[in-house]
Amino acid sequence: MTTTPTNAALPSAEIQLDIFRRMLRIERNDDATHKQIRLGRITSPYYSGRGQEVIPATMSALMTRDDKICTIYRGIHDMVAKDMPLRPLWAEICGRVDGTCKGKGGPMHLTHPATGVMVTTGIVGSSMPIANGLAWAALLDGSKQVTVAYFGDGAANIGAFHEALNLAALWKLPVIFVCQNNGYGEHTRIENHMAGDLISKRAVGYAMPGFTVDGNDPFDMYAHAHAAIERARAGEGPTLLECKTFRFMGHAFGDNDAYMLEGEKAAHMAKDPLPAFRAKLIASGVASEAQLAQMQTAIEAEVDDAIAFAMACEFPGVEELRRDVFAEEIPA
Repeated sequence: MTTTPTNAALPSAEIQLDIFRRMLRIERNDDATHKQIRLGRITSPYYSGRGQEVIPATMSALMTRDDKICTIYRGIHDMVAKDMPLRPLWAEICGRVDGTCKGKGGPMHLTHPATGVMVTTGIVGSSMPIANGLAWAALLDGSKQVTVAYFGDGAANIGAFHEALNLAALWKLPVIFVCQNNGYGEHTRIENHMAGDLISKRAVGYAMPGFTVDGNDPFDMYAHAHAAIERARAGEGPTLLECKTFRFMGHAFGDNDAYMLEGEKAAHMAKDPLPAFRAKLIASGVASEAQLAQMQTAIEAEVDDAIAFAMACEFPGVEELRRDVFAEEIPA
């Protein structure tokens, strides 16, 4: 396990702005979702990614539209960071027929292959072997596509984690395993569900690079993500990134966080990476207050448009119950 990649890359001013845009898009979309649930316009489970924006925003800023991601049921922030269109995303969250899965998947099962959002799985840890399959396809095709598998710290303890890392290393697959380590596996603190101190150390057993990264620092994330993606594109195989972060809204919407240590959440929220990065962009001259305000206005307009679109869409008809279930429908 190492902590600093060789010849660490630095993001240009343009990329810094792109990372911030993706972070802001996540935050504004997340805030709007909370509002719609509180207003009673959506009745659905929801898993907020607030606090974890830096990780997928930085990864996505380095990925092409053709690069793939496999994420989990807590991964809407990963999809928004990959520039998945918000109209079909919101239509799916609202259970409407114009959603990405015709309203049948809801917020836990979204997919949008056109932007590389391939699978959202409700099975803990299953993003990793699926990502291996996509990476294997890229290897067979001779493309330079990379696949990112997002998962949480809890998923690092299941068999699929070890099986996927072993196979990816053995076949030198162009896949990056990105653990968004927010310190909790659902309601269980990491020290109560994991032996050892760092998930990244497990990479040693599979002969691949493993890094523990400050998942709230865009510059640290960029350096490690850049190295991992370049390695994958060059045919040198997979990388494991353990990105340390913290979730601001608990495991699910409505979670009272009673299992957290007193003052822990408040301390992390006081170091919210979004306003911190915003201030850094302004202080360094990368952007002005007016530029970032204009960016926020545009994103909020995009979110409002998506909500209006979704609410105007029809619910799926009963015929959808038997559509997309079998390759060939066989009547009972």
